[in-house]
Amino acid sequence: MRALSIAASGMQAQQMNVDVISHNIANMNTTGYKRQRAEFEDMLYQNVERPGSTSSSNGTVLPMGIQLGAGVRASAVGRITEQGGMSQTGNAYDLAIDGRGYLQVTLPSGQIAYTRAGNLAVNADGQIVTADGYPIEPNITVPQEATAIQVSRDGIVEATLTGQTAPQQLGQLEIATFVNPAGLEAIGDNLYLETPASGAANTATPGSPGYGTLMQGYLELSNVNAVEEISSLIVAQRAYEMNARVITAADEMLQTTTQVR
Repeated sequence: MRALSIAASGMQAQQMNVDVISHNIANMNTTGYKRQRAEFEDMLYQNVERPGSTSSSNGTVLPMGIQLGAGVRASAVGRITEQGGMSQTGNAYDLAIDGRGYLQVTLPSGQIAYTRAGNLAVNADGQIVTADGYPIEPNITVPQEATAIQVSRDGIVEATLTGQTAPQQLGQLEIATFVNPAGLEAIGDNLYLETPASGAANTATPGSPGYGTLMQGYLELSNVNAVEEISSLIVAQRAYEMNARVITAADEMLQTTTQVR
């Protein structure tokens, strides 16, 4: 009886679905988090009678045939990269990207990672770094005597120094875009790595055609919708229960078969 293995595959698929939903809900308040969605596809079919095969010597053709499916499997866990909401913080080192793009981060290994989380800070050397202490690329150092810092929408970083009226330009931030941002590899800590699926990073100044702009004093919120996630969780739970009910029914049918005298 195929129902046992088919229903078991359905339970495994819904278990993964619940795992993805729970991860989204857990990251509802994670800065710049992009929600994920589990995607499924039906498995290989057994052709007992192939559609379109000849059914008689007169050349008649089977209009439908008999194809028995083997269940369901996960095909992908996609990332939805739509824009999250904006939260005003008033912190001069908080930057939100309004539109397409990622901030570039230099990892301790020297590799470049990418992030939408703009909760930045300054380390002991004056470098602008992420919450984990990784420097932003291009590297920008804030002088110790700086009393204020300004970041324009196109990424120009300026500082007001003690005893000076005109601000001093410290550098120019750049952001990166990808042909397929859903293909980036998530490594945790709000960071992503480039992959063959995402394509190579294309960098430019914020505000360039096809690139977002920077908003100083703001953070991008997670794009998780709590109502949608709870609704999806209920649907997944009910689907899991129905697959479990199929296994129970198949088991009862097999018991009836063994009791035939």
